[in-house]
Amino acid sequence: MTHADQLAFQLNIRLEQAAAVIELLDSGNTLPFIARYRKELTGGLDEEQIRRIQHGIQKLRALDERRAAVMASIEEQGKLTPELHQALLAAETLTALEDLYLPYKPKRKTRASLAREQGLGPLADLILGQPVFRLSASLQAWLEQAARPYLSETVPSAEQAWNGARDIVAETISDHAEVRKVTREKALRWGVLRCEKIEAAVDERLVYETYYEFNLGVERLRPHQVLAINRGESEKVLRVKVEVLERDWRNAITAAGGGKLFCPNRQSPLAEQLELVIQDAAERLLLPAIERDVRRALTEKAEEHAIQVFAANLRALLSQPPLAGQVILGIDPGFRTGCKVAVVDPTGRLLDTATIYPHEPQKERQRALQILSALVIKHGVTLVSIGNGTASRETEQLVTELIRTSAPGLKYLIANEAGASVYSASQLARAELPDLDVSMRGAVSIARRVQDPLAELVKIDPKSIGVGLYQHDVDQKQLSESLTGVVESAVNQVGVEVSTASPALLTHVAGIGPKLAERLVAYRDENGPFPDRQALRKVPGLGPKAFEQAAGFLRVRDGLNPLDASAIHPESYPAAEAVMNRAGLNLQAPPSQRKPALEALLRKQPLEKLAAELGVGAPTLADIFEQLVRPGRDPRLDAPAPLLRSDVLSMEDLTPGMRLKGTVRNVVDFGAFVDIGVKQDGLLHRSQIPPGTRLQVGDIIDVVIQRVEAERGRISLGLNA
Repeated sequence: MTHADQLAFQLNIRLEQAAAVIELLDSGNTLPFIARYRKELTGGLDEEQIRRIQHGIQKLRALDERRAAVMASIEEQGKLTPELHQALLAAETLTALEDLYLPYKPKRKTRASLAREQGLGPLADLILGQPVFRLSASLQAWLEQAARPYLSETVPSAEQAWNGARDIVAETISDHAEVRKVTREKALRWGVLRCEKIEAAVDERLVYETYYEFNLGVERLRPHQVLAINRGESEKVLRVKVEVLERDWRNAITAAGGGKLFCPNRQSPLAEQLELVIQDAAERLLLPAIERDVRRALTEKAEEHAIQVFAANLRALLSQPPLAGQVILGIDPGFRTGCKVAVVDPTGRLLDTATIYPHEPQKERQRALQILSALVIKHGVTLVSIGNGTASRETEQLVTELIRTSAPGLKYLIANEAGASVYSASQLARAELPDLDVSMRGAVSIARRVQDPLAELVKIDPKSIGVGLYQHDVDQKQLSESLTGVVESAVNQVGVEVSTASPALLTHVAGIGPKLAERLVAYRDENGPFPDRQALRKVPGLGPKAFEQAAGFLRVRDGLNPLDASAIHPESYPAAEAVMNRAGLNLQAPPSQRKPALEALLRKQPLEKLAAELGVGAPTLADIFEQLVRPGRDPRLDAPAPLLRSDVLSMEDLTPGMRLKGTVRNVVDFGAFVDIGVKQDGLLHRSQIPPGTRLQVGDIIDVVIQRVEAERGRISLGLNA
């Protein structure tokens, strides 16, 4: 079975779709380009399906590499039999492959390897063979006589000889692929994970109290439980063990090889020896290894889920609609060092800065109000963005007083400032805002991320944005790859204005990358805005392949060719121009004229027939029509606008039954955290979310207060149907 066959079966797609994606990826095409501009070849697979194929082919090829290395190692030992060769070829997972390799894998010195060096292999074979014979003397006498030929300086007694022989058999049992496979499957299905608090451990905030006396079937564990238990164990608060029923591991051993390999023969004098071996093999070797396998499998599954949650939250956050046309005053709150204030115009250009000290210890509240009022009047500020960190609550009260006393039309919102400090200290921030200190750059970021969340947040390591669950506990390489893919997807879905985009934004455009982004900006700085997409070819290092991959995602607004402002790829310009001609339009026609003319054209001639005449695929032509009607439309504008506020609430103002609007800030396994306008986000537990309801970061929802625990900083919410 080819890799394409395997992936088609796993992902429930057609073979030709899998094969086409593999070929396109191998030819150096990027995932966004394939998803957007090669729909005819992929059969319309979406970006997520293509990403799964990409990950799948990487895993299969890694498995092939490991398989080749394993075969070479066994062959070098002269132990690669035809049967083993076939078994290795048939192994479909890395675990199955490693199980087969385990008996041949070079090991550090073990009790079994030492016994083999001492020549005790024939005694081990006797135990495994379970011979049936009549004893002429006592069993003990026979055991001593049988061991006599193997005694030496290092093995001075029969007891030590038989101990060594049992060590060899124990390792043989534990290393047997079928025994491992069956025991692992039983453990994953019927095993129980038990936790208990380590007696001397300190857990001041009772973070892990749920798991002090906890046991649950392995199969029923939820991802967030696994990650919490792992963290509790690593912090030496919890002791964790996986228990496998004796009947499960014993049956796995005695049934191996159809019951012919490790099953004691009650007629044999050596049955007791094999019984002793089975118990030792299980307790000392097999079960600890299986426990590690189970914990690893649980962790990998939980991490994969956590990464998916993080990725979904990040995608939703990056897809938040920009607040265009706003002059924004950003505030990075603080106590002792003051609140940093920055005003930016609708393009994100910095207009003014200030530092105010309204809170402890200075308490210059009136002076702070005067400064803010002056900035609002001077620059025509329309919106205030307050970071949600330290002193956020107190700063929010200051802003509401400003609105009541001197700026009645002003609105404000609380911005998630996660990652602002990371950006402030970055090389990129130093290049963009060289004359500002680190703390003031944070205020600029808080203002800009409201104007255009995508353009600002791409400047920050996605792991620092704070919309994940246990993000520091999961595989960091896998997390980075996943989040980078989300950022790349979001950037290319929206498109990038090539004449104004920052290097950080351009880096994520398909086919560009960091070095080419720097060259593109350097060329732009030297030669001015790009007049059209074709001018991109003049950028040093931007060759034909990079142009093919990137051009459709780079926008040139108000350029020489109106099509350059759309998501139509230059390779499809002839088809787009032909469509406009058939509709009786020229490229300068406004969207209001295009829509009725293009709809009339489609009524007269079906899309499939028109596509055939123009020599393009129907999916591509459908995309062309959409772009001609809504050229370069930002898909983020279809999402609900952020919730703006003009007054403040405190936890003391909340009472059960109160109904409020809130913004979903984070979605996790056990529910969603919702910003309802107080300092602490409320928790909408998953039990309060109706089946089939899917929430995502940025959703505006109606909630009802269920319970307020002010002393613990907890607010429980329900959905207001």
